[in-house]
Amino acid sequence: MSKDEELAKCLTLIEQYKEQINSVEMQSSYLQAIINEYNKVKITLEQIIKINKGSEVLLPLGGSTFIEANITNPSKVLFDIGAGIVTEKTSSNAINKIDERIEDLQKTQEKLMVIMQNLQNEATEVSTKAQKLLSEEKTENK
Repeated sequence: MSKDEELAKCLTLIEQYKEQINSVEMQSSYLQAIINEYNKVKITLEQIIKINKGSEVLLPLGGSTFIEANITNPSKVLFDIGAGIVTEKTSSNAINKIDERIEDLQKTQEKLMVIMQNLQNEATEVSTKAQKLLSEEKTENK
């Protein structure tokens, strides 16, 4: 393989690594958004547990929109267990499940960070190789 072909291959690889790194960063951002959402839910549940039955609260719907609601049973929560199946859980049990989900998401995010670091290391190696090839080519052309 000629140096020009090798250089072209290196540049193509660098571009592919950049795309993969961007993809992993997007996945990590998505996971972080989900983690943040679960943390908000957990905080809300922890506060609702402290509220008396029949208390009136402002329930956030999203988009800075709220509705007035009465808390009829703060110790029970409807919890999505997957595949659209919802079950009733105690508030503390729901908080424990949320903690488990957050932990799983954080582990996945850590794995993504390792993958991203490996991709960055490989991209750096290829970039160094490309720079070496360019420098050799300049030396030969003098």
